[in-house]
Amino acid sequence: MAKRRPNGGGTITKRSDGRYQGAAYVTDTDGNRVRKYVYGRTWDEANEKLGKLQDQERNGIPVPSRSWTLGEWLAYWLEHIVAPEREHNTYVKYESKVRLYLLPHLGKKPLVKLTPAQVRTFMATLTREKVGASARFEVLRVLRNALNRAMREELITRNVALLVDMPKVSKDRGTAWTAREAIAFLRSVRAHRLYAACVLVLVLGLRRSEVLGLRWQDIDFEAGHFTPVKQVQRVKGAGLVLKDLKTESSQAVLPLPEFCARALGERRELQELERKIAGEHWSQEPDHDLIFSSEHGGMIDPVGFSRTFDRLVKRAGVRRITVRLARHTCGTLLAFLKVHPKVAQAILRHSQISMTMDVYTHVVGDSEREAVGMLAELLEDPLIG
Repeated sequence: MAKRRPNGGGTITKRSDGRYQGAAYVTDTDGNRVRKYVYGRTWDEANEKLGKLQDQERNGIPVPSRSWTLGEWLAYWLEHIVAPEREHNTYVKYESKVRLYLLPHLGKKPLVKLTPAQVRTFMATLTREKVGASARFEVLRVLRNALNRAMREELITRNVALLVDMPKVSKDRGTAWTAREAIAFLRSVRAHRLYAACVLVLVLGLRRSEVLGLRWQDIDFEAGHFTPVKQVQRVKGAGLVLKDLKTESSQAVLPLPEFCARALGERRELQELERKIAGEHWSQEPDHDLIFSSEHGGMIDPVGFSRTFDRLVKRAGVRRITVRLARHTCGTLLAFLKVHPKVAQAILRHSQISMTMDVYTHVVGDSEREAVGMLAELLEDPLIG
């Protein structure tokens, strides 16, 4: 006797090829009522799939109005979701991972049929192709983000990439400078026009985009504090732009140690001199009141700043590190500058003073006593080279 489903429960019929076909009316993502089909080798298998389909309908989850491949969805996601909503640098990073890794290996897979096994095989392929752990980590993270959005758009019911373990990435990305190395660098670059920018990176731990976005109006020399609110970024189609910092915590009022204030004071004098020398060639772009402008008054490219920093490091003869890593020297330098722990806590943005004291205690026991003498020279003689 043929099995029957309850009224309104769809229909199941046997096909000429021996398989069973289930059919029911459901709502698609465009809001239309459409007849959706499922298939099974047995009646029970088709019945189970049809039941899941109708459970989704009862729970208000529509079926996709079209059959996306993963590649089609990734292209749509990049153009219509990532590009308008994220920073340009984020878009560039996501786009490269999609183009170089995801599209060649998984682009033709149906979005709704993507499985954890397929993603694991893909990640194993990247490993065999000698793709580094950091890159593989970023690739899987991009896929997870894209599939999360597909779930929000109700194109899929689960994110299979979440079922795949993230690659293990070594946290050892190098060691920040010691106080001796940082002070030796600052002594070497003392006469450079961006000396004050290097001071802010090393002593205050500011990011390069934050340093380049600082304006004179953000500095209160009398009160001894500053408030970073802007950053310089390169945006596709617009070039360098001055943008708001992303979070309110990034715009907190921070103490300005005397060492930094003095470097900024010298920077202001130098900028006025540069403005006079440039004369009519000074930038005609809107005056953003930037502290660190180019020699002709324009914004400085963050990538260009990193290249300048690299050249200065090489010339100083100290261990080569990146601007990003150099920022982590700030706690050590604050201790050597004898900045009060409570002030250092605010600069380092530590939630507890004990975290700051851990840094200070380490510095007190440091063997680099000669760094104290080097720092004293830098503090006492503003013209030292």
